[in-house]
Amino acid sequence: MAIDYTKRPQQPPAAPAAPAAPSGGGKVILTKGAPKVSLTKSGAVGGTARVNLNWSTGATPPPAPTGGFFAKLKAAAATPASGGVDLDLGCLYELGDGRKGVIQALGNAFGSLTAPPWIQLDGDDRTGSVVGGENMSINLGAPGRFRRVLIFAMIYEGAPNWAAVDGVVTLTSASGQSFEVRLDDPDPGARMCAVAQLVDTGGELVFQREVRYVQGGQMALDRAFNWGMNWQAGRK
Repeated sequence: MAIDYTKRPQQPPAAPAAPAAPSGGGKVILTKGAPKVSLTKSGAVGGTARVNLNWSTGATPPPAPTGGFFAKLKAAAATPASGGVDLDLGCLYELGDGRKGVIQALGNAFGSLTAPPWIQLDGDDRTGSVVGGENMSINLGAPGRFRRVLIFAMIYEGAPNWAAVDGVVTLTSASGQSFEVRLDDPDPGARMCAVAQLVDTGGELVFQREVRYVQGGQMALDRAFNWGMNWQAGRK
């Protein structure tokens, strides 16, 4: 795990200048051709932004077992949820004062919304069956709080088949505007995807699409984006 300046609870609590997005709600889909949007110009800074990861494996449910209660119990225990894929949401962050760290379910690094690093992961959906997916909150209540935040998705368990997972990450501002990034153009065999970044470009907060697949884990992601942290093994 990385050097992290947050208090880590054992259980999670119950980005040339980018164009402005339409204010007052609505959705902006970031693509290769239009990968950036200015949250500052669109009035999407301030308050708490929500980052949502929604996904499904598209697996076909197995036929209902027969043979009584114990047969059904045995079949349920032998069937991996959602095809056995566990897709995780997290981020690397760099604060305005230079402190760096990671927010992720791995190592119970759920963060805090009311103290540094001002980012909190709500929980860990290990099946893809939770209707709301995985959610992370980012406190944008003060300008200059972040230099950059790199949002990532990682296939923690199961086959690294991003096409089957069909993931989408949506950032929703406190004012109700939504910015969507789809996890498309997958790299077969890669377990890590750098989805998007929040970047402070001299007082302007920009949200930019990355969708960059990385062979390896958090350490490889760190190297790819020159984060410069020290890592050690961890597990959920």
